[in-house]
Amino acid sequence: MTRKLLLAAMLVGIGGCNFWYNEVPSPDLLMQKIPWFDHMIKSKAVHPYASAAVPRRTPAGAIPVGGGERDWHVGDLVLSAYVFDTLYANKLVRPATPPGPGARSGQDVFNIYCSPCHGYGGAGDGTVKEFITGIPSLLTDQARKRTDGYLYSMIRYGRGVMPLYGDRIYRRDERWAVVAYLRSLQANAPVTPVPGAK
Repeated sequence: MTRKLLLAAMLVGIGGCNFWYNEVPSPDLLMQKIPWFDHMIKSKAVHPYASAAVPRRTPAGAIPVGGGERDWHVGDLVLSAYVFDTLYANKLVRPATPPGPGARSGQDVFNIYCSPCHGYGGAGDGTVKEFITGIPSLLTDQARKRTDGYLYSMIRYGRGVMPLYGDRIYRRDERWAVVAYLRSLQANAPVTPVPGAK
C-alpha cells in the first residue's frame, strides 16, 4: 500500500512538473515585454548615463551636465526645419582636431551607412536606388554649398527621405569624419547636375 501511494505521489509530482513548466508562463517572458525598467539605472552592469556618447533624447531645454552634445531636435517637422537651417545646424563648425582613439575613418563609416543610398562615390547611385525615390547626389553644386554643420546635422537627425543616423553613428568625431570624407569626394569629382534643373 505504501509503495502504491509513493508511486502515485511520484506520478502526480512528475505530471505536475510538466504542467508547471509547459503551461504556466515564465516571469522572464514579462521582462522581455518591457523594453526598459526604471530601476535598471541602479544596476551594477548597466550605466546608460555614464557616458555623453550614449544616444538618447533629452528633455526640452536640458543641458548635459557632463558635457557632450545637447539634443536640439524639436520633433515638429516645420520647427525642426527652421531650427535645422537657421538656428543651429548651419552654425556648427567642423573641429580641426582629428577623430579620437578607436574612431572609424570617415570612409569606413560612409561606406557602411551612406553608400547603400548615395553610392560609394556619393553620386546617389547606391544599391537601394531602385526602391527609394528622391535619393540626391552629394556631388551637386547645391550639396557642395551646404555648410559642414548642415551635413553633420543631416547625419545626426536626417530629414525628408533621409533617416536619422545619430543613433548608429553616435560618436561626434565619426560624424565629422564622414563630413570630411564627403568633402574629399566632392573635391575629387566633377559637379553633378541636379535632375530637372535648367
